[in-house]
Amino acid sequence: MPSPPEPDMNAPDKLNLAASACGAPLPHESARAQVCGAATYVDDLPELRGTLHAAPILSPVAHGRLRGLDTAAALAAPGVVTIVAAADIPGDPVFAAFTHDEPIFPSGEVEYLGQVLGLVVARTVNEARAAAKLARADIEPLPAILTIDEALAAGSEVAPTIHVQRGDAVAALEAAPHVLHGSFAVGGQEHFYLEGQVAYAVPGEQQTWTIHSSTQHPGEVQHWVAQALGLRAHDVEVKCRRMGGGFGGKETQAGHLAVWAALAARKTGRPVKMRLERIEDFLVTGKRHPFAYRWSVGFDDGGLIKGLRLEMASNCGFSADLSGPVNDRAIFHVDNCYFLENVEIRSHRCKTHTQSATAFRGFGGPQGMIVIEHIVDDIARTLGLDPLEVRRRNFYGPGRDVTHYRMRVEDNIAPELVARLAADCGYERRRAAIDAWNATSPVIKRGLALTPVKFGISFTATMFNQAGALVHVYEDGTVQINHGGTEMGQGLHTKVCQLVADELGLPFERVRISATDTSKVPNASATAASSGTDLNGRAAQFAARQVRERLARFVAERDGCAPEAVVFAQGCVTTPKGVQSFAELVHEAYVARIQLWSDGFYATPKIHYDKHTLSGRPFYYFSYGAACTEVAIDTLTGENRVLGVDILHDVGRSINPALDIGQIEGGFVQGMGWLTTEELVWNEAGKLTTQAPSTYKIPAASDVPEHFKVALWPEANREDNVHGSKAVGEPPFMLAISVFEAMRDAVAAVAPSRADPVRMDAPATPEQVLRAVQRRLEPAQRP
Repeated sequence: MPSPPEPDMNAPDKLNLAASACGAPLPHESARAQVCGAATYVDDLPELRGTLHAAPILSPVAHGRLRGLDTAAALAAPGVVTIVAAADIPGDPVFAAFTHDEPIFPSGEVEYLGQVLGLVVARTVNEARAAAKLARADIEPLPAILTIDEALAAGSEVAPTIHVQRGDAVAALEAAPHVLHGSFAVGGQEHFYLEGQVAYAVPGEQQTWTIHSSTQHPGEVQHWVAQALGLRAHDVEVKCRRMGGGFGGKETQAGHLAVWAALAARKTGRPVKMRLERIEDFLVTGKRHPFAYRWSVGFDDGGLIKGLRLEMASNCGFSADLSGPVNDRAIFHVDNCYFLENVEIRSHRCKTHTQSATAFRGFGGPQGMIVIEHIVDDIARTLGLDPLEVRRRNFYGPGRDVTHYRMRVEDNIAPELVARLAADCGYERRRAAIDAWNATSPVIKRGLALTPVKFGISFTATMFNQAGALVHVYEDGTVQINHGGTEMGQGLHTKVCQLVADELGLPFERVRISATDTSKVPNASATAASSGTDLNGRAAQFAARQVRERLARFVAERDGCAPEAVVFAQGCVTTPKGVQSFAELVHEAYVARIQLWSDGFYATPKIHYDKHTLSGRPFYYFSYGAACTEVAIDTLTGENRVLGVDILHDVGRSINPALDIGQIEGGFVQGMGWLTTEELVWNEAGKLTTQAPSTYKIPAASDVPEHFKVALWPEANREDNVHGSKAVGEPPFMLAISVFEAMRDAVAAVAPSRADPVRMDAPATPEQVLRAVQRRLEPAQRP
């Protein structure tokens, strides 16, 4: 989509200023600065005189008893100022997470290879890193649990197993004409944000602190730092202008860097910056949760699911972190777009001696959705039916519109959306063409899959569904916004500026945003759960509306008309008596002592949720989408390629179509990486061996198919959401499940006469594809 002309940043108010900002494909508010290298990130901030640098001392073993830490050689290294360890923590020695189960520095038991044992603080970052490698940990090795199977066998868990049930799945399975049993596993994923984890801690006067943090949750960083330093929340200010990517990896994990840097700054009395190099980031920080599944599903001759018993187990790593809500959301999204009348789900939260798994785009939703798509595909292949037809037969519909967690699906557009995409992309024609290709191509096989998405929008922890904002109108008619959300490249700040500009009837360039700051908007929720615009955009809109209403009352009294007759548009204010520029009116209002700033607050309505029964209405609405993907595999090598993608996605009434399409494209490609190239491998010692771009493969530009078509569903949100929009951050990620199912379809073409499921775990690396092809060529096993 072509970009609009660059606005004149100094243009005066006049009658022909731009029309509505909302709905326009405006450039990202920082795009020009980013392209020019003028957009500052934490590591770009000018360092204050005396700034020191911290580097981590990492555990060399996965599990053991820490008997001591020899830092003599590190202390003697050039430039080293001090060592920071557990004895230097004046406050709570455990990170102030909800689960309170992760030490800032271990003092007894070491629980994963790469765990931070302490810090080396030096004059430069290179001196700190070099010295940290000289420290020697005396650790008595203990047996390590490294896999889900080992954890299940040992009963090792970070939280108790959760059981959710509706109907009688056992009886339904017994009565079903057909029953399938299966298992499947999907791997984790490294966030691989372009800007690594970084924090800069600056001591202030009277025991106050300023923390510059690359974080999705400044409020949590404030809380963690205050607890570790033994201070109160108002003693700590956390700032974040932007991040170079987050994807969930800076929701909790950024707090670790901030606490470590703050402890080093407290001990030395000087500013301290801490940033992880890429290999350290891989070894230290959490990933997406790997999942393993076992199931039994009963269905009729048409593929309609009658009963499902599903066991899900996730590798949570050594601590709980966000594993509870991640696994809960996986349970919520097991249905995807399908009605499960009789279902029983058990969710195991396994503890292993690896990095603590954490939030990642989709937050458990992808791990829930992929297993039901896997099951539906297995049903279709067993019955010799087209998987798309089986998907359609199982959709929610009249009389079949309540989820297994007791929420009614009131906005179900999945059947219409899927039908539209299937028609637009020529699904039936392409299916026939692929069958014809495969019949004559012995080596290269093609596959096709069309899969839907239904993703719930809201934090499942109801209390987080709130936001605040400040809107300041200055005497010259320009506007500054501050809100609690954070910008990680997704365009949140741009959309909030568009919403405020529209509310005040101003062109976009008259509105500017400032850094997220805990001293301005307190107690803000994380920018996560795809709710950044829903929450912060609506809060900013409410703040701007209060200013506008004050101005409307003022000018109405002046001109002798009703406030409702005052129109704010195109940088002007119009009443029955005439037109004046917004800036002129604001100046008059200032002289008349009218308040020209306001706060706004928003709390998501309708939602409620019982975490003990996992029932209620955890989501305000659902975002829908569908993707049709065509792939090719080489049956001799397992190499594979995505040939074409067609997407139809529901973003409601788009605030910014350019940003939304960018999020859909980016989310899909990232999901494609999770399911095809991004493989995390730990060796027998518990060391993550895929720890750099040389061994861990994220998708590159060459992996994006030449045919990549994205269209937006033309309907506003049926709920009263800001501008009628819908969230777009996470839902597109799960569109990439179509890639994996297309890969399985291609593998099935190796032996088209077989009517049994294709066995292949994710990611579909060349090795996995080749193994699946070889299994497909083996004689079918009897049940």
